[in-house]
Amino acid sequence: MINEFVSLVNNILWGDGQVLIIMLLACGIWFTVKLGGVQLRHFGHMFSLLKGSNTSTKDGISSFQALCTSLSARVGTGNLAGVAVAISLGGAGAIFWMWMIALLGMATGFAESVLGQLYKVRDENGEFRGGPAYYIKQGLNKTWLAVAFSLCLFFGYGFVFSAVQANTITDALNNAYSFPTEYVGLAIIALAALIVVGGLKSIARFAEYVVPFMGIGYVLVALVITFLNISELPAMLLDIVKSAFGLQEAGAGALGAAIKNGIQRGLYSNEAGSGSVPHAAASAVPNPNHPVSQGYIQMLGVFLDTLVLCTSTAFIILLAGGSNSDQMEGIRLTQDAMSSHLGEGGTDFVAAAISLFAFTSVVANYAYGESNLHMFKLDNKIGRAVYTIGYLGMIYWGAQAALPQVWAMADMALGLMTVINIIAIVWMTPTIVSISKDYFKKKDSGANMEYKAGDCEIQGKSEEGIWD
Repeated sequence: MINEFVSLVNNILWGDGQVLIIMLLACGIWFTVKLGGVQLRHFGHMFSLLKGSNTSTKDGISSFQALCTSLSARVGTGNLAGVAVAISLGGAGAIFWMWMIALLGMATGFAESVLGQLYKVRDENGEFRGGPAYYIKQGLNKTWLAVAFSLCLFFGYGFVFSAVQANTITDALNNAYSFPTEYVGLAIIALAALIVVGGLKSIARFAEYVVPFMGIGYVLVALVITFLNISELPAMLLDIVKSAFGLQEAGAGALGAAIKNGIQRGLYSNEAGSGSVPHAAASAVPNPNHPVSQGYIQMLGVFLDTLVLCTSTAFIILLAGGSNSDQMEGIRLTQDAMSSHLGEGGTDFVAAAISLFAFTSVVANYAYGESNLHMFKLDNKIGRAVYTIGYLGMIYWGAQAALPQVWAMADMALGLMTVINIIAIVWMTPTIVSISKDYFKKKDSGANMEYKAGDCEIQGKSEEGIWD
């Protein structure tokens, strides 16, 4: 019955109903227009904000740590296994639609992250917390909707998504070294527990050191493979575009599959619009001291995740002829592609990469769930202990579950979160536009970038008046 229910919901959200595909495209276009194409117009400004972004205080983590924390959640199975699934089900054209949803998603990610920072609160330890539940409650005064989002997030990021990551790690290590899945699951639990017990700051410090190392290393390998196969690159790019629009021989019927899988896996990877990233944005000490600066930082995260890292995986698979797969494949398709390029060492490299990528996601997922404990007055020792036990238990379950079953539950959780969050941020468009224009005006005039309450009109008010 559970499988039937999950299948029904996913069919409405992702399948025949295509509710989410329509909502995500419309939302990305909406904010691209409303914010004047900020992801293109201020593309360079995203990178400039990295300068001086390593300042943190006792209240919150640094902007760079927030970026790395959000990337540690984003950069996981979606970048290696998810891209492989998109290609195996939607062909090479799925990559084109993954790029498109990322470009539009940059504007959506900007909007939701601005709100996350604007409506942040302090928890019982005096640290910043925030996210969709907080801006829905304070900005829209819709407590019931805030609670609904938090419950979806607990189900998704607190439990199911970590099971997905664990599933991919165990599958990769079992395929490469025949490691028993139950032992790998126990190892993941032990390592994750060592980090998450230290809370958000411990997780942010871990992400700050690991994410740049693993991201740069993976991209460099992809660049080497692309360079070695440079003669095949033009044909591969042409295949991506032709497949994206069903222009291949007998390819018209694959058009829908390319769009659906490209958007679905693109969202799962970059998370733009899902409401997850605002939790990291809210925890940061912004530099400059304006909520909109976190919009740029997290918009950069969407770019790095999908247009850089996912593209790296796609090139590795497609240059190995991986678009010819006729069944749903996850990490093993990526491993096989890497092996064709690097020999026996390819499987070892992907096993190591996915283990590191997915493990950082497992850790960051905990932080997102923990941020919502404050909503239910459970940010205390007992509340955290119960949450942590459930989180670790789901890791063990995911390590041994079947791949389609785990992905289906993850898709449902992500879909429900996204529906609620998109409704909320579109509803709060006046606030997003108002505060963004304040930042744009100060940036263009060279004025002091610091934001203070009253600089522009916003919906509702932060209950703790942090920006007053």
